[in-house]
Amino acid sequence: MRVAIPHDLDRETVRQRLRSRSHEIADHIPGGMAQVETAWRSEDVMTMSVRTLGQELRGDIEIEEGQLVFNMILPPALGFLQPVLESAIRQQGQKLIAPPGAA
Repeated sequence: MRVAIPHDLDRETVRQRLRSRSHEIADHIPGGMAQVETAWRSEDVMTMSVRTLGQELRGDIEIEEGQLVFNMILPPALGFLQPVLESAIRQQGQKLIAPPGAA
């Protein structure tokens, strides 16, 4: 699953905001029972592991020019959730890079 969140920020601003808010990702996952681990693979790629509903989702967030791209691999058992997850990412993804105080 690939979801792009457009933005008009420079990469450094996106990096800073994403780094400072990555601990909030679990708060944006519906149900409130997710555990999220993140790590930075490179300057512009943050990897994620999300454990919820007895399943683990792996993916990354890529910082690109003009967009933040969420790439998630859904286990077959959670494939039916793809539309719900895409919608949640679109709605909540902007909050991760919003100006301080706006999120």
